[in-house]
Amino acid sequence: MSGYLRIQLDFSPKSLLRKSDRHENSLMRYYGTAKVVAVDDPKHWNNAMNAEMQLTNRVKSYRVARGWSQDELAQRAGISRASVSAIETERLSPSAAAALTLAAAFQCRVEDIFQIGETERAERAWAWAPRREKCRYWIAEIRGKKMLFPAESSNLGLLPHDGIFDGGELHDHGDFDPARTLVVASCDPAIGLLASLLHERHGVRLLAFSRSSREALSLLKQGVVHAAGIHFAKAGQRDRNASVAADSLDFDFSLLHMARWQEGLAVTPGLHVRSVQAALNAKIRWVARENGSAARELLNQLREDQAPPRRTAQSHRAVAEAIRSGWADVGVCLRLVSEEAELDFLPVREEEYDLCFAKDCESDPRLRALTEIVRSEDYRRKLSELPGYDAASAGQIENVKVERANT
Repeated sequence: MSGYLRIQLDFSPKSLLRKSDRHENSLMRYYGTAKVVAVDDPKHWNNAMNAEMQLTNRVKSYRVARGWSQDELAQRAGISRASVSAIETERLSPSAAAALTLAAAFQCRVEDIFQIGETERAERAWAWAPRREKCRYWIAEIRGKKMLFPAESSNLGLLPHDGIFDGGELHDHGDFDPARTLVVASCDPAIGLLASLLHERHGVRLLAFSRSSREALSLLKQGVVHAAGIHFAKAGQRDRNASVAADSLDFDFSLLHMARWQEGLAVTPGLHVRSVQAALNAKIRWVARENGSAARELLNQLREDQAPPRRTAQSHRAVAEAIRSGWADVGVCLRLVSEEAELDFLPVREEEYDLCFAKDCESDPRLRALTEIVRSEDYRRKLSELPGYDAASAGQIENVKVERANT
Protein backbone atom coordinates (compact mmCIF):
# COMPACT_ATOMS: atom_id res chain seq x y z
CA MET A 1 0.00 0.00 0.00
CA SER A 2 2.16 2.77 -1.28
CA GLY A 3 2.10 6.09 0.55
CA TYR A 4 1.29 4.89 4.10
CA LEU A 5 3.38 4.84 7.30
CA ARG A 6 2.85 2.26 10.04
CA ILE A 7 3.19 4.04 13.37
CA GLN A 8 3.65 2.73 16.90
CA LEU A 9 2.00 4.89 19.59
CA ASP A 10 3.25 5.18 23.18
CA PHE A 11 0.72 6.95 25.38
CA SER A 12 1.52 9.04 28.42
CA PRO A 13 0.56 7.76 31.89
CA LYS A 14 -3.01 7.90 33.06
CA SER A 15 -1.92 10.37 35.74
CA LEU A 16 -2.59 13.15 33.24
CA LEU A 17 -6.30 12.55 33.87
CA ARG A 18 -8.23 13.25 37.02
CA LYS A 19 -10.65 10.48 36.13
CA SER A 20 -9.49 7.03 35.08
CA ASP A 21 -9.97 6.05 31.48
CA ARG A 22 -10.19 2.46 30.23
CA HIS A 23 -10.48 3.16 26.50
CA GLU A 24 -6.93 3.95 25.44
CA ASN A 25 -6.48 0.73 23.50
CA SER A 26 -9.53 1.51 21.39
CA LEU A 27 -8.42 5.11 20.84
CA MET A 28 -4.87 4.52 19.65
CA ARG A 29 -5.58 6.28 16.39
CA TYR A 30 -5.42 9.46 18.43
CA TYR A 31 -2.26 11.05 19.55
CA GLY A 32 0.63 10.11 21.80
CA THR A 33 4.38 10.00 21.27
CA ALA A 34 4.79 8.37 17.87
CA LYS A 35 7.59 6.31 16.40
CA VAL A 36 7.66 5.13 12.79
CA VAL A 37 8.33 1.37 12.65
CA ALA A 38 7.68 0.73 8.96
CA VAL A 39 7.56 2.79 5.81
CA ASP A 40 5.63 1.54 2.81
CA ASP A 41 6.65 4.32 0.42
CA PRO A 42 10.45 4.43 -0.17
CA LYS A 43 10.47 8.20 -0.61
CA HIS A 44 9.75 8.55 3.13
CA TRP A 45 12.72 6.42 4.31
CA ASN A 46 15.26 9.20 4.77
CA ASN A 47 12.96 11.38 6.83
CA ALA A 48 10.87 8.89 8.73
CA MET A 49 12.30 5.42 9.18
CA ASN A 50 12.80 4.63 12.88
CA ALA A 51 12.73 8.35 13.72
CA GLU A 52 10.58 9.71 16.52
CA MET A 53 8.03 12.15 15.17
CA GLN A 54 7.45 15.26 17.24
CA LEU A 55 3.94 15.81 18.58
CA THR A 56 3.08 19.50 18.37
CA ASN A 57 -0.06 21.22 19.56
CA ARG A 58 -2.10 24.41 19.43
CA VAL A 59 -3.61 24.15 22.90
CA LYS A 60 -2.25 27.50 24.06
CA SER A 61 -3.42 29.27 20.90
CA TYR A 62 -6.93 27.86 21.29
CA ARG A 63 -7.00 28.74 25.01
CA VAL A 64 -5.73 32.30 24.53
CA ALA A 65 -8.19 32.87 21.67
CA ARG A 66 -11.03 32.14 24.08
CA GLY A 67 -9.61 34.24 26.89
CA TRP A 68 -9.33 31.23 29.22
CA SER A 69 -6.75 30.74 31.96
CA GLN A 70 -4.97 27.42 32.32
CA ASP A 71 -7.12 26.75 35.40
CA GLU A 72 -10.33 27.32 33.44
CA LEU A 73 -9.23 25.02 30.62
CA ALA A 74 -8.24 22.37 33.17
CA GLN A 75 -11.70 22.51 34.73
CA ARG A 76 -13.45 22.32 31.37
CA ALA A 77 -11.32 19.37 30.21
CA GLY A 78 -11.24 17.51 33.53
CA ILE A 79 -7.45 17.45 33.83
CA SER A 80 -5.02 19.22 36.15
CA ARG A 81 -3.66 22.72 35.56
CA ALA A 82 -0.14 21.27 35.70
CA SER A 83 -1.07 18.90 32.88
CA VAL A 84 -2.38 21.80 30.80
CA SER A 85 0.89 23.68 31.31
CA ALA A 86 3.01 20.63 30.48
CA ILE A 87 1.01 19.87 27.33
CA GLU A 88 1.15 23.49 26.12
CA THR A 89 4.93 23.61 26.47
CA GLU A 90 5.20 20.15 24.89
CA ARG A 91 6.98 18.71 27.93
CA LEU A 92 4.37 15.96 28.03
CA SER A 93 2.30 14.30 25.35
CA PRO A 94 -1.37 13.82 26.26
CA SER A 95 -3.01 10.45 26.60
CA ALA A 96 -5.71 9.64 24.08
CA ALA A 97 -8.39 10.43 26.64
CA ALA A 98 -6.76 13.77 27.54
CA ALA A 99 -6.60 14.70 23.86
CA LEU A 100 -10.29 13.90 23.50
CA THR A 101 -11.35 15.93 26.53
CA LEU A 102 -9.29 18.92 25.39
CA ALA A 103 -10.87 18.74 21.93
CA ALA A 104 -14.30 18.53 23.55
CA ALA A 105 -13.55 21.60 25.67
CA PHE A 106 -12.61 23.56 22.54
CA GLN A 107 -15.49 22.02 20.52
CA CYS A 108 -13.13 20.99 17.73
CA ARG A 109 -11.51 17.86 16.33
CA VAL A 110 -8.47 16.30 18.01
CA GLU A 111 -6.46 16.81 14.83
CA ASP A 112 -7.23 20.54 14.95
CA ILE A 113 -5.14 20.94 18.09
CA PHE A 114 -2.63 18.07 17.89
CA GLN A 115 -0.35 17.22 14.97
CA ILE A 116 2.28 14.58 14.41
CA GLY A 117 5.35 15.60 12.47
CA GLU A 118 4.24 19.22 11.97
CA THR A 119 5.99 22.31 13.18
CA GLU A 120 4.85 25.88 13.47
CA ARG A 121 7.57 26.74 10.96
CA ALA A 122 6.03 24.67 8.20
CA GLU A 123 6.51 26.06 4.72
CA ARG A 124 4.45 29.22 4.23
CA ALA A 125 3.65 31.50 1.33
CA TRP A 126 2.49 35.07 0.87
CA ALA A 127 -1.14 35.40 -0.16
CA TRP A 128 0.04 38.41 -2.16
CA ALA A 129 3.40 40.14 -2.23
CA PRO A 130 4.10 42.78 0.43
CA ARG A 131 4.56 46.27 -0.96
CA ARG A 132 7.31 47.22 1.47
CA GLU A 133 10.59 45.62 2.46
CA LYS A 134 9.47 45.81 6.09
CA CYS A 135 5.90 45.15 7.09
CA ARG A 136 3.65 43.55 9.68
CA TYR A 137 1.81 40.38 8.72
CA TRP A 138 -0.93 38.00 9.81
CA ILE A 139 -0.93 34.22 9.43
CA ALA A 140 -3.94 32.08 8.48
CA GLU A 141 -4.35 28.48 7.43
CA ILE A 142 -6.26 27.92 4.18
CA ARG A 143 -6.74 24.43 2.75
CA GLY A 144 -3.97 23.11 4.97
CA LYS A 145 -1.45 25.77 3.95
CA LYS A 146 -0.19 28.58 6.16
CA MET A 147 -0.60 31.85 4.29
CA LEU A 148 1.02 35.18 5.14
CA PHE A 149 -1.02 38.37 4.73
CA PRO A 150 0.62 41.82 4.73
CA ALA A 151 -1.18 43.87 7.38
CA GLU A 152 -3.36 46.67 6.03
CA SER A 153 -6.12 48.97 7.19
CA SER A 154 -9.58 47.47 7.14
CA ASN A 155 -13.12 47.86 8.41
CA LEU A 156 -11.98 46.09 11.59
CA GLY A 157 -9.57 48.82 12.66
CA LEU A 158 -6.08 47.96 13.96
CA LEU A 159 -5.64 44.24 14.67
CA PRO A 160 -2.62 42.78 16.51
CA HIS A 161 -0.19 41.35 13.99
CA ASP A 162 1.46 37.92 14.09
CA GLY A 163 4.93 38.97 13.05
CA ILE A 164 7.30 41.33 11.26
CA PHE A 165 8.82 40.82 7.82
CA ASP A 166 12.19 42.59 7.71
CA GLY A 167 15.29 42.10 5.61
CA GLY A 168 13.77 39.13 3.86
CA GLU A 169 13.17 37.29 7.14
CA LEU A 170 10.00 36.44 9.03
CA HIS A 171 9.88 37.12 12.77
CA ASP A 172 6.81 35.52 14.36
CA HIS A 173 5.59 36.67 17.74
CA GLY A 174 1.83 36.22 17.62
CA ASP A 175 -0.16 33.86 19.84
CA PHE A 176 -3.18 33.36 17.59
CA ASP A 177 -3.60 30.02 15.88
CA PRO A 178 -3.68 30.21 12.06
CA ALA A 179 -6.18 27.34 12.03
CA ARG A 180 -8.60 29.51 14.02
CA THR A 181 -8.32 32.47 11.63
CA LEU A 182 -10.98 33.10 8.97
CA VAL A 183 -10.05 35.25 5.97
CA VAL A 184 -12.75 37.19 4.11
CA ALA A 185 -12.45 39.62 1.20
CA SER A 186 -15.43 41.95 1.32
CA CYS A 187 -16.42 45.61 1.16
CA ASP A 188 -19.02 45.28 3.94
CA PRO A 189 -18.47 48.20 6.36
CA ALA A 190 -20.41 46.35 9.09
CA ILE A 191 -18.17 43.29 9.13
CA GLY A 192 -16.82 44.29 12.54
CA LEU A 193 -20.07 43.08 14.10
CA LEU A 194 -19.49 39.63 12.61
CA ALA A 195 -15.85 39.62 13.75
CA SER A 196 -16.81 40.47 17.32
CA LEU A 197 -19.35 37.66 17.65
CA LEU A 198 -17.09 35.09 15.95
CA HIS A 199 -14.33 35.76 18.43
CA GLU A 200 -16.61 35.97 21.45
CA ARG A 201 -18.56 32.78 20.79
CA HIS A 202 -16.18 30.56 18.84
CA GLY A 203 -12.67 31.89 19.42
CA VAL A 204 -12.29 32.53 15.69
CA ARG A 205 -10.31 35.54 14.53
CA LEU A 206 -11.62 37.25 11.40
CA LEU A 207 -9.28 38.97 8.95
CA ALA A 208 -11.34 41.17 6.65
CA PHE A 209 -9.69 42.64 3.55
CA SER A 210 -11.58 45.43 1.84
CA ARG A 211 -11.93 44.35 -1.78
CA SER A 212 -14.42 44.90 -4.59
CA SER A 213 -16.82 42.07 -5.40
CA ARG A 214 -14.92 40.90 -8.49
CA GLU A 215 -11.52 41.17 -6.83
CA ALA A 216 -12.88 39.19 -3.88
CA LEU A 217 -14.00 36.43 -6.25
CA SER A 218 -10.57 36.44 -7.87
CA LEU A 219 -8.87 35.94 -4.49
CA LEU A 220 -11.29 33.12 -3.67
CA LYS A 221 -10.45 31.42 -6.97
CA GLN A 222 -6.73 31.72 -6.16
CA GLY A 223 -7.35 29.98 -2.84
CA VAL A 224 -6.00 32.79 -0.64
CA VAL A 225 -9.24 33.68 1.17
CA HIS A 226 -11.97 31.52 2.70
CA ALA A 227 -14.89 33.64 1.50
CA ALA A 228 -15.69 36.50 -0.89
CA GLY A 229 -18.37 39.14 -0.38
CA ILE A 230 -20.45 40.04 -3.46
CA HIS A 231 -23.46 42.28 -4.10
CA PHE A 232 -24.26 42.42 -7.81
CA ALA A 233 -27.91 41.43 -7.39
CA LYS A 234 -30.83 43.78 -7.00
CA ALA A 235 -33.31 43.00 -4.26
CA GLY A 236 -35.20 39.83 -5.06
CA GLN A 237 -32.79 38.83 -7.84
CA ARG A 238 -30.14 36.78 -6.02
CA ASP A 239 -29.57 34.74 -9.18
CA ARG A 240 -27.31 37.54 -10.42
CA ASN A 241 -24.84 36.95 -7.58
CA ALA A 242 -24.81 33.23 -8.41
CA SER A 243 -24.38 33.94 -12.12
CA VAL A 244 -21.42 36.30 -11.68
CA ALA A 245 -19.73 33.94 -9.23
CA ALA A 246 -20.24 30.96 -11.56
CA ASP A 247 -18.60 32.90 -14.40
CA SER A 248 -15.64 33.74 -12.16
CA LEU A 249 -15.00 30.42 -10.40
CA ASP A 250 -14.09 26.97 -11.65
CA PHE A 251 -15.41 25.00 -8.66
CA ASP A 252 -18.75 24.42 -6.97
CA PHE A 253 -19.59 27.01 -4.35
CA SER A 254 -22.12 28.09 -1.76
CA LEU A 255 -23.68 31.51 -1.23
CA LEU A 256 -24.44 32.47 2.36
CA HIS A 257 -26.96 35.31 2.40
CA MET A 258 -25.81 38.08 4.71
CA ALA A 259 -28.20 40.99 4.21
CA ARG A 260 -30.16 43.18 1.88
CA TRP A 261 -28.75 46.70 1.95
CA GLN A 262 -29.38 50.12 0.43
CA GLU A 263 -26.92 51.59 -2.03
CA GLY A 264 -27.24 55.09 -3.42
CA LEU A 265 -25.64 58.52 -3.69
CA ALA A 266 -23.82 60.19 -0.82
CA VAL A 267 -24.00 63.93 -1.35
CA THR A 268 -22.29 66.90 0.27
CA PRO A 269 -24.78 68.58 2.63
CA GLY A 270 -25.90 72.03 1.49
CA LEU A 271 -25.92 71.32 -2.24
CA HIS A 272 -29.72 71.14 -2.17
CA VAL A 273 -29.71 68.10 -4.46
CA ARG A 274 -33.05 66.41 -3.75
CA SER A 275 -33.12 63.53 -6.23
CA VAL A 276 -30.88 61.16 -8.16
CA GLN A 277 -31.89 62.81 -11.42
CA ALA A 278 -31.02 66.23 -10.05
CA ALA A 279 -27.58 64.93 -9.12
CA LEU A 280 -27.08 63.54 -12.63
CA ASN A 281 -28.06 66.87 -14.20
CA ALA A 282 -26.03 69.08 -11.87
CA LYS A 283 -22.49 70.26 -12.55
CA ILE A 284 -20.91 68.65 -9.54
CA ARG A 285 -17.79 66.60 -8.90
CA TRP A 286 -18.15 62.83 -8.77
CA VAL A 287 -15.97 60.22 -7.10
CA ALA A 288 -16.13 56.64 -8.41
CA ARG A 289 -15.31 53.25 -6.97
CA GLU A 290 -12.68 51.14 -8.71
CA ASN A 291 -13.46 49.00 -11.75
CA GLY A 292 -14.81 45.59 -10.79
CA SER A 293 -16.83 46.87 -7.87
CA ALA A 294 -20.61 46.60 -7.78
CA ALA A 295 -20.76 50.29 -6.82
CA ARG A 296 -18.83 51.21 -10.00
CA GLU A 297 -21.23 49.08 -12.03
CA LEU A 298 -24.17 51.03 -10.57
CA LEU A 299 -22.45 54.37 -11.19
CA ASN A 300 -21.83 53.45 -14.84
CA GLN A 301 -25.49 52.52 -15.25
CA LEU A 302 -26.58 55.87 -13.81
CA ARG A 303 -24.18 58.01 -15.83
CA GLU A 304 -24.40 55.90 -18.99
CA ASP A 305 -22.26 57.50 -21.70
CA GLN A 306 -20.75 60.25 -19.55
CA ALA A 307 -17.00 60.35 -19.04
CA PRO A 308 -15.83 58.49 -15.93
CA PRO A 309 -15.05 60.59 -12.85
CA ARG A 310 -11.48 61.72 -12.42
CA ARG A 311 -11.29 60.55 -8.81
CA THR A 312 -11.47 56.93 -7.67
CA ALA A 313 -11.90 55.52 -4.17
CA GLN A 314 -11.18 51.97 -3.03
CA SER A 315 -14.03 51.44 -0.55
CA HIS A 316 -17.42 52.73 0.55
CA ARG A 317 -15.81 54.64 3.40
CA ALA A 318 -13.19 56.08 1.06
CA VAL A 319 -16.00 57.49 -1.10
CA ALA A 320 -17.53 59.17 1.94
CA GLU A 321 -14.15 60.49 3.08
CA ALA A 322 -13.46 62.02 -0.36
CA ILE A 323 -16.76 63.90 -0.12
CA ARG A 324 -16.23 64.98 3.49
CA SER A 325 -12.73 66.22 2.64
CA GLY A 326 -14.01 68.36 -0.22
CA TRP A 327 -12.42 66.35 -3.04
CA ALA A 328 -15.81 65.45 -4.51
CA ASP A 329 -19.48 66.31 -4.11
CA VAL A 330 -21.20 63.00 -4.77
CA GLY A 331 -20.47 59.26 -5.10
CA VAL A 332 -22.03 55.81 -4.81
CA CYS A 333 -21.85 54.08 -1.43
CA LEU A 334 -24.00 52.37 1.20
CA ARG A 335 -26.51 54.24 3.35
CA LEU A 336 -24.69 53.15 6.52
CA VAL A 337 -21.44 54.79 5.43
CA SER A 338 -23.18 57.95 4.22
CA GLU A 339 -24.99 58.44 7.51
CA GLU A 340 -21.85 57.71 9.54
CA ALA A 341 -20.13 60.52 7.62
CA GLU A 342 -23.17 62.81 8.13
CA LEU A 343 -23.72 63.21 4.41
CA ASP A 344 -27.02 63.45 2.56
CA PHE A 345 -28.17 60.18 1.03
CA LEU A 346 -30.28 59.53 -2.07
CA PRO A 347 -31.31 55.85 -2.29
CA VAL A 348 -30.98 54.19 -5.71
CA ARG A 349 -31.61 50.49 -5.11
CA GLU A 350 -31.56 47.66 -2.61
CA GLU A 351 -29.01 44.89 -3.19
CA GLU A 352 -28.54 41.31 -2.03
CA TYR A 353 -25.23 40.82 -0.22
CA ASP A 354 -23.83 37.26 -0.07
CA LEU A 355 -20.65 35.57 1.10
CA CYS A 356 -19.32 33.03 -1.39
CA PHE A 357 -17.15 30.07 -0.38
CA ALA A 358 -16.02 26.79 -1.95
CA LYS A 359 -18.56 23.99 -1.50
CA ASP A 360 -15.87 21.48 -0.51
CA CYS A 361 -14.87 23.74 2.40
CA GLU A 362 -18.31 23.87 4.00
CA SER A 363 -17.19 21.52 6.79
CA ASP A 364 -14.37 23.88 7.84
CA PRO A 365 -15.06 24.70 11.53
CA ARG A 366 -14.51 28.39 10.84
CA LEU A 367 -17.12 28.49 8.09
CA ARG A 368 -19.51 26.46 10.24
CA ALA A 369 -19.02 29.01 13.04
CA LEU A 370 -19.60 31.84 10.55
CA THR A 371 -22.87 30.30 9.38
CA GLU A 372 -24.04 29.75 12.95
CA ILE A 373 -23.41 33.41 13.83
CA VAL A 374 -25.15 34.73 10.71
CA ARG A 375 -28.20 32.62 11.48
CA SER A 376 -28.36 33.71 15.12
CA GLU A 377 -31.21 35.96 16.21
CA ASP A 378 -28.80 38.29 18.01
CA TYR A 379 -26.68 38.94 14.90
CA ARG A 380 -29.66 39.45 12.59
CA ARG A 381 -31.28 41.85 15.04
CA LYS A 382 -28.14 43.93 15.52
CA LEU A 383 -27.44 44.04 11.78
CA SER A 384 -31.01 45.07 10.95
CA GLU A 385 -30.70 47.99 13.38
CA LEU A 386 -27.99 49.52 11.20
CA PRO A 387 -29.08 52.16 8.65
CA GLY A 388 -29.97 50.54 5.32
CA TYR A 389 -29.52 46.90 6.43
CA ASP A 390 -32.21 44.19 6.39
CA ALA A 391 -31.07 40.83 7.78
CA ALA A 392 -34.45 39.10 7.86
CA SER A 393 -33.25 36.41 5.42
CA ALA A 394 -29.65 36.21 6.66
CA GLY A 395 -28.29 32.68 6.91
CA GLN A 396 -29.97 31.18 3.88
CA ILE A 397 -27.56 29.08 1.79
CA GLU A 398 -27.67 28.43 -1.94
CA ASN A 399 -25.41 25.71 -3.34
CA VAL A 400 -24.27 26.27 -6.94
CA LYS A 401 -22.73 23.63 -9.18
CA VAL A 402 -20.36 25.06 -11.78
CA GLU A 403 -20.42 23.52 -15.22
CA ARG A 404 -16.86 22.82 -16.29
CA ALA A 405 -15.85 22.92 -19.93
CA ASN A 406 -14.63 19.63 -21.37
CA THR A 407 -10.91 19.60 -21.96
